[in-house]
Amino acid sequence: MTIDILFKGGKVVTDSSAFKADVAVSGGKIIAIGAALKPGADTEVVDCKGKLVLPGAIDAHTHLAMPFGGTISADDYETGTRAAACGGTTTVFDFILQDFDETFPDAIRRRNAIAETQAVVDYSFHIGVKDIHGDLLSTMEDAVKMGVPSFKVFMVYDFGVTDGVFYQTLEHAKGIGALVGVHAENNDLVNFLTNKYISEKKTSAWYHYLSRPEFVEGEADVRAIQWAKAAGAPLYIVHLANKQGMDAVTRARDEGYPIFAETCPHYLHFTSDVYKRPDGRNFVCSPPIKGKESQKALWDGIARGDIAAVATDHCPFKKSEKNWGKNDFRKIPNGCAGIENLYPYILSEANKGRISFNKAVELCATNVAKIFGLAHKKGAIAVGLDADIVVYDPKARFTITNKGMHGATDHTIWEGAALKGYPERTYSRGRLVFKEGKFLGAKGTGEFVACKPIRLTSPDLRNL
Repeated sequence: MTIDILFKGGKVVTDSSAFKADVAVSGGKIIAIGAALKPGADTEVVDCKGKLVLPGAIDAHTHLAMPFGGTISADDYETGTRAAACGGTTTVFDFILQDFDETFPDAIRRRNAIAETQAVVDYSFHIGVKDIHGDLLSTMEDAVKMGVPSFKVFMVYDFGVTDGVFYQTLEHAKGIGALVGVHAENNDLVNFLTNKYISEKKTSAWYHYLSRPEFVEGEADVRAIQWAKAAGAPLYIVHLANKQGMDAVTRARDEGYPIFAETCPHYLHFTSDVYKRPDGRNFVCSPPIKGKESQKALWDGIARGDIAAVATDHCPFKKSEKNWGKNDFRKIPNGCAGIENLYPYILSEANKGRISFNKAVELCATNVAKIFGLAHKKGAIAVGLDADIVVYDPKARFTITNKGMHGATDHTIWEGAALKGYPERTYSRGRLVFKEGKFLGAKGTGEFVACKPIRLTSPDLRNL
């Protein structure tokens, strides 16, 4: 057995256990886990004493180089995946927005032509559904065969779908091994409340939140779950942020339906009070950050297992672009940076005792791999999987500053946040891409990861 890299003397953490063990890597794969493994003459030995050895995180929700609000999100596939690597994330899922009259395979080819030349860690895609007229819906199956079995519908924005299109997409997806995700907000209510506040000359970032309050998202969550139940299809609710929706997810899961919810670190850490700050426009995202009651409901959902994943909805814009909406919240591009902060924040909360390290791995790696058909390659420290490995120092202290981040943005909503513990090293398929604050990867070395067809029939992921 030739060992390229030996992670020696650390504590391996999985979604269900933690144990002292060495981890051996060869050819970019994990080949052995055990006590007192012996290095060869040419083996690189990584001293992990006092450290945790974790699977790299999988960010299930990013928007890289995404056109929105008259501009394009600040991070492209190179800078976004670079930031990911420096935060211990070794795989990202980016959203392709289908063009009108475009087949789903053509959408994949269009975006992959960019990603494959830029990405520094591995990546896959979800497809945002805009158009299903004619034979376009039938091309979903071709996308599944290409390794992209996950789709997303938007219930908001000018490219959002009707309830009828949403239902058709669910019905079609369930028979071909596909999973539909949803951005759930009530578009009519958003438009009504937005126009109301603008007519009253209430234009600050605070009114972005009031135009999309708790019930605007909650009502749409309830409706989306109802369509999934009626269609007999699984459903993945992206960036869940409100209590009403959390309660609806819990009810559906208790009834045995395959309903899965994702939330984001900014919903777990901040409350809607940020929109009252002078820099409140920098926090504008959709759905907006909600109140304390909703925040508590999300943490309770994590504790119960009703939040399946934590992802970022990474969609950053420059301060100058956020300033377009200084006097009109409608003009603020929606989105915040988070791709580098996902794993460090959740692991810090584990290190502080709020959740277990097992739960952190479950939320940020293992469950994501299981839900999206990646468990054959990613999401765990296990023999045969890719050597996507993070060496984590639980004794480190780290204060987030934009200067210390590695993306292309010029500010972070996380400025000044104090973390307990931090990733020391990140390996992507056995390649060292981050070490002690420095990025060591290379553009174009990330690879597209084909996902297997998705067939989720219950809310229980333990046996997948």
